[in-house]
Order: sequence, then C-alpha cells, then structure tokens
Amino acid sequence: MIKSATNIEKIILGVDPGTNVMGYGVLSVKGNKAELVAMGVIELKKYESHYLRLGKIFERITSIIDAYKPDEMAIEAPFFGKNVQSMLKLGRAQGVAITAAIMRDIPITEYEPRKIKMAITGNGSAAKEQVAGMLQRMLHIAKEDMDVQFDATDALGAAYCHFIQMGKPEVEHKFSSWKDFVNKNADKVHGSD
Repeated sequence: MIKSATNIEKIILGVDPGTNVMGYGVLSVKGNKAELVAMGVIELKKYESHYLRLGKIFERITSIIDAYKPDEMAIEAPFFGKNVQSMLKLGRAQGVAITAAIMRDIPITEYEPRKIKMAITGNGSAAKEQVAGMLQRMLHIAKEDMDVQFDATDALGAAYCHFIQMGKPEVEHKFSSWKDFVNKNADKVHGSD
C-alpha cells in the first residue's frame, strides 16, 4: 500500500529552538507544493532571567499557533555541544515550544540538524547560508524577504524537511537487506542467464 501526498492540505510550523533567539517558519502545503506563509524570530536577549525567557517562548509560540493554526509542528533537535549548561537551557526552550504545541493538540516531529540540511541541500554538513539559499530558490522567496536571521531560515528548514518527509511514500513491506528482498520475492527476480 502506497500513500500519496497529492491531496494533502495543511499548515506546518517549523521551530528552531534557542534561548537568545528562537526562529519560526510557517508553510502552507497544498498537494505536493509548499508556500511560505511567514517566518521570523522571537528575540529573548532582553529578558535577563532564563525562566522569564521560557515564559516568553511559551507565550509567543502559543500566539503563533493561534494566528496560523498549524496542523503539525516540526522542531529542530538540539545540537549536542560540550557546554552542559547551554544544552540544558536549549533543551528547556525546546520543551516549552513542544508544550505549547501539545496544549493545542498539534502533532510534533523532531528532526536532527543534519537530516534537515540533507533534505534541503543534499549535504548534511551544509552551511546555514546554503540552507537559506536553497529555501529561497525552492519556495520562490524574494531576496528582500530573505533578509532575516538564520534562526528563521533554520526553522523554515525544519518545516520544509517535514513537508519532504510527508511526500515519501510509505511502503508496506520493509526488507532488512537485498538478500531478504530476494528471498521474499523470488518470483520477481530474474537471473541474467
């Protein structure tokens, strides 16, 4: 059984978690075409208390959800660095954004940064500039509309990665190897005699 993405209409919210700046991007999907609805950042640097920042993240993500009514949320997984305190704060920020979506019954999918970059550029180690450039071309975004922080384009990248993943057909049979496929499909494999 193969599922098709041609009849799907939905709104996807992408989020790039951050404790100083959090990015968001909103895509409208009709069939197998995606369009930019909005993208931007939530500035948090002016709030000295980490807890106050978490409150502002919840407040702003909730208001973005209420404004755009997304059907699904795609969020970038935190990149694991060496600074444990930074990772803890980033994980909290991600958790608060996820909680805002849960409170509105929005399904959430988490994507590793490498997977997002690979889906958009074909290179899991692509630079942020490359991701932004590809998104601009694929979504036909005017150059002046791309004058945003990379946190916004990273969030848009998460949403676009989710859109791409939606379009992948789901196949009922999965095989562990080529040999497994041959064993289960002997009638479909012909020798080269």
